[in-house]
Parts: sequence; structure tokens; C-alpha cells
Amino acid sequence: MEQPTTYLPQADAEVVSGPQVRRQTGGVRIGDALSLIGAVLAALALATVISGQIAPIRGFLAFFLVTYALFLAIYALLVWLDEPPSVVVDRVVAVLVQSGAFVLVLALTSVLTYTVIRGRSAVVHSNLLTRDMTTTGPLDPLTSGGVSHAIVGTLIQISIALAITIPLGITAALFLTEVPGPFARFTRTIVEAMTALPSIVAGLFILSSFILVLGFDKSGLAAGLAITVMMLPIMIRAADVVFRLVPSTLKEASLALGAGQFRTVLNVVLPTARGGLTTAIILATARGIGETSPVLLTAGYTASLNRNPLTGPMVSLPLAVFEFVKSPEPTMVARGFGTAVVLMLLVLILFVSARIVGSQDVAKRARRRQQRKAVRGFVAGLVTSFRPATSDVATPSPTATRSSDA
Repeated sequence: MEQPTTYLPQADAEVVSGPQVRRQTGGVRIGDALSLIGAVLAALALATVISGQIAPIRGFLAFFLVTYALFLAIYALLVWLDEPPSVVVDRVVAVLVQSGAFVLVLALTSVLTYTVIRGRSAVVHSNLLTRDMTTTGPLDPLTSGGVSHAIVGTLIQISIALAITIPLGITAALFLTEVPGPFARFTRTIVEAMTALPSIVAGLFILSSFILVLGFDKSGLAAGLAITVMMLPIMIRAADVVFRLVPSTLKEASLALGAGQFRTVLNVVLPTARGGLTTAIILATARGIGETSPVLLTAGYTASLNRNPLTGPMVSLPLAVFEFVKSPEPTMVARGFGTAVVLMLLVLILFVSARIVGSQDVAKRARRRQQRKAVRGFVAGLVTSFRPATSDVATPSPTATRSSDA
């Protein structure tokens, strides 16, 4: 019996030898763009008809929501005419996600723009960064006074909080990741519950325990401890997630080579999670640097510069903004918005610095060492070239001279 043969169709020689057509795998097709534009125009028209003839819609927000809902329905219908249902769901979800991102960026941009516009009259004066409010009152112009005391207070308080939060947060996250057990699960539950802790509760805790019970005065140290209570759960939770993302194969390889758990954590886990830990520190700093109520309860308010965090009230930038904007005087309100601009710039500088430090991997550090070595070699070559040449003829010693004279 003859076995059936399989026939493989051969491609036409002309097609094979002809030029290959490049397929477009990205970008926006004309049909998709026309569907979006048509859906937007149709939604605007329908919303206008509905608000004018059927059901009057009052307010821009209500009109926008009705228009957006109609846009989604019309766009889904237009895509459904040419694509299967799975593509329709994908396109609608993509529109929802991109719309949410656009609204988020728009809200952030509007907040920043509004703050800069309201505070530009105070920011243009250099005294805002170089003076304090010791000799300045509510009726004084913007050319008098500044927030240098608040800048110094913010840096001192956040430094105290970071000095406590970073080692405790990393150690606690390592405990949760590397030492699993009932106590680790209990600790993780407490940390997750503390992430939603109101800031006023943290201030009241430090006020009742550190100031009232132990008898310490309101100071920058107390404010730093209150900020630490707010930052610590964020730091632990973010670092815990980062340590979980470290591949287990790296730790298994280190243990297989004979390293202990401490050496594995020190030489494998921490260097691998360096970038993620920087992000965790940034998140914790963002939570603590803008707190007002804990600082108000624990640090007090002062108009003068105080560099000692152990004694005396110490004001921070968020607390200064709170005190300035509640004044009825326009100059004080403008000074408050200018202080908010200074706070945003300070946060931006801290975040960029932390990101630069955290992005330095092993290769970048090696290149930097090579560059420093090359610079040192170049400087040594310049010094050698400019050094005066020594004579090859030996100078006779006084003893030899006396001997020859004799």
C-alpha cells in the first residue's frame, strides 16, 4: 500500500526574489486615529444636544463626565465594527488607563503651576532663602524676612528621621524576608496596619511619651522622632517588597559556594537590591518631609533660627507654610506660597541626588575608579615634567675636599 505523501506548497520564485515589505508593528494606524477623533466629536455633539434639549447639564464637571461616558460607548462601537470583542476590550481599557494617566499628570501640573504663580512674588527675592522671620511682621513687605530657619529645621529633622529609619527599616525588612516564621508574620501585619496611621496620631504618641512622660522639651529631635514613626512603616514595606524580588538563585549560589547567611545578605542581597532600596528611601522621605501636624505638636513654632535639635522650638517648611497661609495679610500668604515652592525644590534636589546615588552599579563604580586613576596619573605626569632636573655630577663632600688639600 502506497504511503500518503505530504505536499508542501512552494513559494513563487518571483515573490521570494522580490523586495521584502517591511511590516509596521508599532505606532498608530490611520483607522484608529479616525475612530478616536470621530468618537470625540460625536460625544461632544451628543452631550451638547442632551444638555440643551433633553436634560440640562449644569457645570463643567458634569458635562465632562457625560461627554467622556458617551465617548467610551461610541469608541467601543466603532472598534466593534471592524475588530473582534477581545480587541474592543483591549482598546477601551487602554483608553481608560491613558485617560487616568493624563488626569494625574494634569492634576500634578496644575498644583505645581498654581503654587509657582502664587509664590513667584516672594521667590524672586533672595532674602527668602537667607533670612529668618525674627524682625519681620505680617505687615512688612516681601523684601524683609525669609525662611532660612525653616530650611535648616527641615534638613535637621529629616536627617534625624533618616538616620533612624534607614537602618531600622532595612533590618526589619531583612528579618521579614530572611527569617520567616510566626513572629515575622505578626510583624508584617503590624507594619501594614501602621502604613495607614494618621499623622496626628504619630505626633500625639511622641508628645505623650517623649515630651510629657519623659519630660523632654519640644525640639527638633522630638519632631524627627514623630517623622520617623510616619516613615518607618513605608520604609519597611517597600524594602520588604524589594528584597522579595531578589532572585533566589543568587542566594542559593552564594550558599552553595560556602558563604553563610550573613555574608550572603551582605554581599549578594543588599548590592542586588540597591536601586530598589533607594526607591524605598525616596518613598519614605516623601511621606515624612511634608508632614505638618506631627511637627506642630512636637517641635513648636519659632521665628528665629535654631540649629540645636535638642533644645528649643524648631520650625520646618511645611509648618511655616501652614503658619503663613492662615494669615489674612496678602504678603504673608504670598510668602507661604513661596515657602511651598522652596519645599518643592528641596524635595526635587533630594530625590534627584538619591536617584543618582542609587543608580550607580558595579560597572559605573569601576569606570569612575578608572577615571580617577587616569586623572591621578595625568597630574603625576605634569608634576614630574615641571620638576627641575638634577645634575648628574656628584658634588664633592667637605671631607673629600680637605683630604685632597692635605
